[in-house]
Amino acid sequence: MTSSIRYRGRMYDAEEIAFIRRLIAENPGLPRRGLSLKLCAAWNWVQANGAPRDMVCRGLLLTLHRAGLIELPASQRPGFRPRRRRPTSTFLPLLNAALQGAPPPPPVEGGLSELRPLEIQQVRRSAREGLFEDLLGRHHYLAYTRPVGEHLKYLVFARGQPVACLAWSSAPRHLMPRDAYIGWSKEARRRNIHLVAYNVRFLILPWVKVPHLASHILGQMAKVVPLDWERVYAHPIYFLETFVDPERFKGTSYRAANWVCLGRTTGRGKADVKHAGPNRSVKEVWGYPLVPDFREKLCAP
Repeated sequence: MTSSIRYRGRMYDAEEIAFIRRLIAENPGLPRRGLSLKLCAAWNWVQANGAPRDMVCRGLLLTLHRAGLIELPASQRPGFRPRRRRPTSTFLPLLNAALQGAPPPPPVEGGLSELRPLEIQQVRRSAREGLFEDLLGRHHYLAYTRPVGEHLKYLVFARGQPVACLAWSSAPRHLMPRDAYIGWSKEARRRNIHLVAYNVRFLILPWVKVPHLASHILGQMAKVVPLDWERVYAHPIYFLETFVDPERFKGTSYRAANWVCLGRTTGRGKADVKHAGPNRSVKEVWGYPLVPDFREKLCAP
């Protein structure tokens, strides 16, 4: 049996794994989340805003469990999915119509000037989070999956109705086109990757047909996301990035919003440990610097 394991770019040695085993043995009645919180406290494993890094820690525990290095207590609720928050009553008719398979709302058409000003709301941990998840789940080709790590969720409203959904999360650790564009070292990337945010979902609702709306929203988000990120997570971000599937999209909206195409992925995900070739679709990587000196800040010790 191996005495160490790599998780999220860091090696955990035999002494650290033994500490986790003792923690589990000393708390026999504690569920997995309780063990994660205790380990966060023991290792002072916290986010910049002081909150425990619970989800990352639980990922480490699960990785060790699957590798046979520790034995976690049984999951208390197998297959459990957290209950979604009920959307506010203002949007119940829209959501109920979607759930019942009713026709979509009337088309939102016209010029961008007729919709402005847009209202951008950060809805994570709010009453409108359920509406956000249902709209993405039903209308985005990748559906909805819960972001990992630091993340924010946005609904964009026009005339009192939602017209777009965007989700932002922690950036992937290894991304060759981005890393080459920034020019940071492996150590600088490990240290500063939290200063990059990843646009994991962007959806203009299918009944919204307004030219230039997507690029306008991207321009507004470049101003909103850094402020919200620092307010929620107590640290800045200096660079935005996303993937675009070239078989489906041309990246027109990102280009119009002054994003830069940095190159393409190899199509090999982290599961490709033998470098046997592409195991997923090749994506374009697009980036947007938030400050002029982003390279200096991201490469800084």
